[in-house]
Amino acid sequence: MSNIHVTAQVDPSAKLGTNVDIGAFCVVGPHAALGDNVVLHPHVVVDGHTTVGAGCKIFPFASIGQAPQDIKYGNEPSKLTIGPNTLVREHVTIHRGTKSGHMETRVGANCFLMIGAHIAHDCDIGNDVTLVNGVTLGGHVSVGDGAIVGGLSAVHQFVRIGAYSFVGGMSGVAADLIPYGMALGNRANLNGLNIVGLKRKGCPREQIHELRKAYRMLFSSEGTLKERLEDVESMFSSNPLAKQIIDFIKSDSDRSFCVPNNVSTPSR
Repeated sequence: MSNIHVTAQVDPSAKLGTNVDIGAFCVVGPHAALGDNVVLHPHVVVDGHTTVGAGCKIFPFASIGQAPQDIKYGNEPSKLTIGPNTLVREHVTIHRGTKSGHMETRVGANCFLMIGAHIAHDCDIGNDVTLVNGVTLGGHVSVGDGAIVGGLSAVHQFVRIGAYSFVGGMSGVAADLIPYGMALGNRANLNGLNIVGLKRKGCPREQIHELRKAYRMLFSSEGTLKERLEDVESMFSSNPLAKQIIDFIKSDSDRSFCVPNNVSTPSR
């Protein structure tokens, strides 16, 4: 059984799981699918080919699954998928994908999207991600598991935010941020490692100590990034945290990297 307020407009073709609660003046489109125990508070819109995972809670005036802000969009049947138990607060907007991307915007499980956050088309958000009030993600941004993006921060399109990294509030991120990194500032620079996040994750102290050594070596002012990366890989590849950063840097990307103030932006 589902609880649907008399003023809600739910298309007969929409798929509803068990025990769904849809509040007053909500609108649910014909291609939407709501999992078990989903709660839509009053005045929520869920449109497009959108799947909302079980246990998600979406608060008033959130707009989920609308067409992307892309002038090339031609009403293709692109998708939005939200994982289970994600919390979507007031005025959040999440747009579905485009054919210039992978036709799908993805948000993982157990995420916390605070008031006014915007996730643009073709973004790929991992699990346990927190976007604080007013965060804006441009198109094609990827955010790794456990990352936190501080309030009023903006992330440039195609940028990658590594797993368990931290972006300080009111930052403009125009370059890739390594896993476990911490970035701050208008045109954000790398400001060390997210030690608090590593401890919360339960990483062993020895691994964190080694990661600090790898970080200092990788972002020293000596040699090229390629040379420093080779040295770090030869010395720390057995450390799973360092290996994650190494793989992140070696993978393809359209952006440069966030680096400390005393290090020039490295080429690939």
